[in-house]
Amino acid sequence: MSHPKLLVTRRVFPEVLELLRERFEVDANPADEPWPAAALRERVRDRDALYVTGSDRVDAALLEAAPALRIVASGSVGYNHVDLAACGARGIVVTNTPGVLDEATADMAWALLMAAARRLSESERWLRAGHWKAWAWDQFLGQDVHGATLGIVGMGRIGSAIARRARGFDMRLLYCNRTPAPNAAELGAQRRGLDALLRESDHVVLVVPYSQQTHHLIGARELGWMKPGATLVNIARGGIVDDAALVRALRAGRPGAAGLDVYENEPALDPALLEVPNVVLAPHLGSATRSSRLGMAMLAARNLMSWAEGAGPLTPVPLPD
Repeated sequence: MSHPKLLVTRRVFPEVLELLRERFEVDANPADEPWPAAALRERVRDRDALYVTGSDRVDAALLEAAPALRIVASGSVGYNHVDLAACGARGIVVTNTPGVLDEATADMAWALLMAAARRLSESERWLRAGHWKAWAWDQFLGQDVHGATLGIVGMGRIGSAIARRARGFDMRLLYCNRTPAPNAAELGAQRRGLDALLRESDHVVLVVPYSQQTHHLIGARELGWMKPGATLVNIARGGIVDDAALVRALRAGRPGAAGLDVYENEPALDPALLEVPNVVLAPHLGSATRSSRLGMAMLAARNLMSWAEGAGPLTPVPLPD
């Protein structure tokens, strides 16, 4: 009996491909660069299964080019890059990789928060440029983290992991969520509306999924609610923050600093962000530890293996009716 045909869109760990070849006829991209859209549509034409990353667009045009496609496995938690309605209409299964990257991404949120609040990136560039000639009382004064108020927008698994770490800094903890967080009392977190959270917080971390409802959730109006000198961290998805509005706000000092791991239209980003000194920029590294990335890649592969074995995927994404 022949194996189902699988297309893997990006270079992945060798052990993942080894596992997949037990059940699939695999065509794998050996490079980190994505195929152009036309080339991807051509390659997927006879494939039963598709293994993508969070930056691969699975839209109606791609699905139209793949009449045999029956499953899309994404090696990411977010799935806004997949047209779920189009997949549901075709009966195509979609899977993601929840849970694997929670702790690594929470660590990254804290790395960005600390670096932005204490001006580490800005001061390092200044030092490397040879400007440090003497110590001064007011040299690169940042914001306190210990004892400050932390606002978390999105109290899911990652938001909760960020909140747990805040207890070690003796922080007052606020959160904004569509529904009350069941672990709020355990975490010592108080629920607020978005406007109140932004007004009260010294540091704000965004951890909400991207959707039409959260597009530009943080724009010029919302940035204007933040305290002068406050810190904004986005580890969620590009598009949740209006990057152009953020540049203008950072130049005005409200907020005073930002730490960004995601951007609108990434890997392209607003070039003005490169000119603003009070922002720490990272190239979407939230899950970038070996254990987390390998875990995500393996979970995507195991979803495919379980599907091929007739047991159904391990972590399916709910599709619209």
